[in-house]
Amino acid sequence: MIVYNVTVVVDPGIQAEWLEWMKEVHLPEVLATGRFNNCNMFRINPHNTQEDPTYSIQYQADSMEQFEMYVAHEAEGLKKKTADKYGEKLLAYRTILEHVVTLTP
Repeated sequence: MIVYNVTVVVDPGIQAEWLEWMKEVHLPEVLATGRFNNCNMFRINPHNTQEDPTYSIQYQADSMEQFEMYVAHEAEGLKKKTADKYGEKLLAYRTILEHVVTLTP
């Protein structure tokens, strides 16, 4: 399993609009590519700091090949759509997480 993690720092002035757009437009569009099984969005707890709101969006794929197909065919267009809409009001960092182990009590 591969998790494509996108960490996004959001300008507080657009946070509510961006969250709605993510839920209603962007996340469904990414999932509609068929490259990912699901996605989860988390707000990163700021621990009483003055940082702008930060979110982690995690898309799960069965394999690196699925992720590479997303990068080759869909990623740039979806990134551009987001950049065209929000410009410099968002800062995104992207990482790939590879599942290593699961433990249960």
